[in-house]
Amino acid sequence: MNIQRIVALLKKEFTQLSRDKKLLPIILLAPVVQLALMGYAVSVEIKDIGIAVCDQDKSAESRALIEKLVTSGYFTVDYATDDYNDVRSFLDGNKVTMVIVIPHRFGDRIVGREQAKVQVLVDGSEGSTTAIAIGYLNQILLEYSSGILAEVVGTQHPLGGIDAEVRAWYNPDLKARNYMVPGVLVMILLAGTMNLTSMAIVREKEIGTLEQLMVTPITPTELMIGKIVPFTAISAANATVVLLVMVFGFGIPIRGSVPLLIGLSGLFLLTSLGLGLFLSTISRTQQQAMMVGQFFILQPMMYLSGYVFPVDNMPKILQAISWAIPMRHFLYIVRSLMLKGDGLQNLWLQALLLLLMGAGVLTGSILRFHKKLD
Repeated sequence: MNIQRIVALLKKEFTQLSRDKKLLPIILLAPVVQLALMGYAVSVEIKDIGIAVCDQDKSAESRALIEKLVTSGYFTVDYATDDYNDVRSFLDGNKVTMVIVIPHRFGDRIVGREQAKVQVLVDGSEGSTTAIAIGYLNQILLEYSSGILAEVVGTQHPLGGIDAEVRAWYNPDLKARNYMVPGVLVMILLAGTMNLTSMAIVREKEIGTLEQLMVTPITPTELMIGKIVPFTAISAANATVVLLVMVFGFGIPIRGSVPLLIGLSGLFLLTSLGLGLFLSTISRTQQQAMMVGQFFILQPMMYLSGYVFPVDNMPKILQAISWAIPMRHFLYIVRSLMLKGDGLQNLWLQALLLLLMGAGVLTGSILRFHKKLD
């Protein structure tokens, strides 16, 4: 491998990019526009929200409330306990979206026509899902209060009721953009490296310069490095701009480790670069590369990764398929690291899957690219 030839090729690529007056505005402005649009995206309706119940009362009234939650169709009780010490593990471990704590003397207060309270702890990093879940819960508590108290008092004008004390962890104000905007970072890394890498190589084919490069002493490996590095640098610069806008523009804090975020972003880049190389081997024109990437890679990843729709609300077969989507795991990493401050001890599985997927996709694409060049 000749470093001088690689440096010369890098200079050629950056010079070519700087001369493309139409491409540069798209590269630099698209992330900002995308950030502004997706940062205020609306929520979608969901059901079968996983919750945990900490029933410290174990009365007929507490059991009736739990049954009301289950029969509503909005919630599924995935975990049940009477130990308050278990509550944190349910949320920190990303096991549920919501924990409902029913305190001691809940039933006595209901029967005694007093104001009964329940504590509701929600995962604010889930954004729109959490906001909708709280709305469902308030509706169920209102119906339960009216029904059980009317039965006890014997009148349609009961006294007392249930007061839900809601506390949102990780995203206290439940701002939708705190959940959506980190996903824009993922889309920029994916679309930037994949589309730009594929179209750059296909453009060389269209104008005939790829064949000219191959008759020079440049090896296929050196050619790939020369093509990959510039667009990786551009995507990294765009991601940096987005992070700055997120922190200083939207006020979204990065609670986790920034070096860890950068390192795990590198794992995701393995996949996006590999997909870009793969597209370049199956496309003859830039338009074809863009269309194939948009409709057969970007859109399926967007819909199945949880970027737009919650994965837990999908059919079981799609949930299983989504495990093979690299974007799903990187989205989980970015949101958990930024909003919850999770470390590698909680993200190691997603990091490992990204490494395996990225290495597999990039290796296969490089082999196919070599075969095409030969």
